[in-house]
Amino acid sequence: MSRTTTRVLRLLSLLQDRTHTGRELAERLGVTDRTLRNDIQRLRELGYPVHATRGAVGGYRLGRGTAMPPLLLDDDEAVAVAVAIGLAQDGSTGLTDITDHAGRALAKLEQILPKRLQRKVAALSTATAVGPATTGSREPDAPVPATLLTTLASAVRDRATVRVDIAGPDDSVTAEVEPYRLINWQRRWYLVAYSLENHSWRAIPVAAVSHATTAGRRFAARALPDEDPVAFVMRDIATTGWKVHARVTVLAPAETVIARINPAVGVVEPVDDQCCTLLTGADALETIAIYLSMLMMDFRVDGPPELVDHLRTLARRYTEAVADAPGA
Repeated sequence: MSRTTTRVLRLLSLLQDRTHTGRELAERLGVTDRTLRNDIQRLRELGYPVHATRGAVGGYRLGRGTAMPPLLLDDDEAVAVAVAIGLAQDGSTGLTDITDHAGRALAKLEQILPKRLQRKVAALSTATAVGPATTGSREPDAPVPATLLTTLASAVRDRATVRVDIAGPDDSVTAEVEPYRLINWQRRWYLVAYSLENHSWRAIPVAAVSHATTAGRRFAARALPDEDPVAFVMRDIATTGWKVHARVTVLAPAETVIARINPAVGVVEPVDDQCCTLLTGADALETIAIYLSMLMMDFRVDGPPELVDHLRTLARRYTEAVADAPGA
């Protein structure tokens, strides 16, 4: 690659960041004002709409054009875009045309990625599964750093233990775990891992992990607690991952209830042929009440008492709402 081409590409990278004065660009590139103007003209000929404004706050900036020119991405940006495209390609958006376009875009991006970045993207792709997008949450998003995800994904790929610092309600704890799978659900990330501290399987919210480092010990894969890691995470969320939880006896066979609910809504345990126990949770008691009404089955709330009180209030309101209705 010629020095001119390299310099023009560096100029494009600077312009994609923000507006720069001509003097600033010339100094960053180590060229004269005339050379800078020539390089900007080359970008314009390639289809990049470089706008120039005069004045004290003037300078050069990259604007919107009529065609889609190539983009320059740094390492972290390229990995982030590839991962985002991969999630869209999974089909969780429910839009087939987006899935098809995402697949082609990802193929183009992977073709030009350096090998060091290909390994990161491949690790995240193979280590990640996507949960169902059929339940709602009023909780805010829980974003996580891309570097943390790549560290965990690489450990999953290499079957290497990781030491994670996990924030708790009162304090943080450090644990060494065997990582097996990353699950993305409702814009949240979970790590399916086996804890070497208490010898148990966990679905760790990645947003609660403040730091993760590879411990350097390789491990032989254990049998997963469920053939489907997504199902394991969904059950863990249903029983421990919500702000409020409830225990409900449903007067219907377990198979009937299972067919009606999403796995993240609750865990169903059969009692006998005619009833079962539903362990469920949500961000608020009101949401659990909505879930129960959508069952369209008879049920009895075993706890908590706050849910019983809330349902009694709803029952009174519904009764009063139809008391004077025709045919009442």
